[in-house]
Amino acid sequence: MSKEQFHFETKLIHNQHSVDKETGAVSTPIHHTSTFHQFDLDEFGKYDYARSGNPTRDVLEETIAELEGGVRGLAFSSGMAAISTAFMLLSKGDHVLIAEDVYGGTFRLVSQVLQRFGVDYDFVDTTNLEEVKQKLRPNTKVIYIETPSNPVLKITDIKAVCEIAKENNCYTFVDNTFLTPSLQKPLELGADVVLHSATKFISGHSDVVAGLAVAKDKELGDQLAFLQNTFGAVLGVQDCWLVLRGLKTLHVRMKESQQTAFELAKYLEEIPEVKKVYYPGLDNHEGREIHFSQSSGAGAVLSFVLEDVDAVREFVNAVEIPVFAVSLGAVESILSYPTKMSHAAMPEEERYKRGIEDGLLRLSAGLENTEDLIKDFNQAFQHIRKATKKKETNLAVDRGAL
Repeated sequence: MSKEQFHFETKLIHNQHSVDKETGAVSTPIHHTSTFHQFDLDEFGKYDYARSGNPTRDVLEETIAELEGGVRGLAFSSGMAAISTAFMLLSKGDHVLIAEDVYGGTFRLVSQVLQRFGVDYDFVDTTNLEEVKQKLRPNTKVIYIETPSNPVLKITDIKAVCEIAKENNCYTFVDNTFLTPSLQKPLELGADVVLHSATKFISGHSDVVAGLAVAKDKELGDQLAFLQNTFGAVLGVQDCWLVLRGLKTLHVRMKESQQTAFELAKYLEEIPEVKKVYYPGLDNHEGREIHFSQSSGAGAVLSFVLEDVDAVREFVNAVEIPVFAVSLGAVESILSYPTKMSHAAMPEEERYKRGIEDGLLRLSAGLENTEDLIKDFNQAFQHIRKATKKKETNLAVDRGAL
């Protein structure tokens, strides 16, 4: 049986780099070197300077390319380094269509940096294919999407957008951070470049900052590799090793975290203090049918809306198990407040257009016991109820005094 026939979870552990061919090591060797001796003046070896290539980084880049079904993978110092480098494929006078509800760092890059280099842009609701078509221009070179989106988990039909892009001779970039190749493979649906913040689910342990890009064809991969070497935002070898280690458990982590996310989403739907729950696994989630036509699972990220910022403050102060932090996709559950964290770079008016209310919280489910998380949430909601009752009592007293 060839390794190409292995299922995904087997490929995570048994792939072309599962055993080092020189030493037999079952853990990828870390090559801590900045430069490489050349044995011939006229013919250099494969490696010369570590910015341009390193054996440890090569293993990660080739592994993620194999897992995503692409021809070339590239490892960067952060997710934003990967995204920024991919956008450098554009030139002055080009135009990009970008999903309106993207990660705040991507919004900042497009709205505050690219335009300075003569690249124009329009934000678009990529769930509306007619709007995508209407906003295309003759100079549109890239359509950029996230699905599910961050943080309200809107669903875009990847295949349909890619077909529109191909008809108009432009690329499709897909941020696949939320689902990873474990649950979704955009290249198989027609995308040209897949991007990851590997800081999140791919590494999975909150101990590394990393970004990955995978190109569908050799020409595009070579262009990205040129830009990677030119800008130099490469991933260090120690971090490459950490990402490779995290990859080995990706399938089981996603499976467990996804189940927890589903149970929490169902639980939150029954809580009176929760106005809205966003999660593709719920029957009432808009775009659910499209999502499961292109993905094998709903993922481990959900968002929910409380009454206002005061309710958020009470909940965050009372909850004990999830860490309250900037990030997602780790073994520990992570609770985030997009307004002041992931989307802090987005103006209030733009946030509200995208449904990112002051009462919105995002939760990345970890590997804790689900019952423990629900008990913890229950006591946090009790704090909200007490605070609300106290506020109502004080208002009644104030009215009586008047």
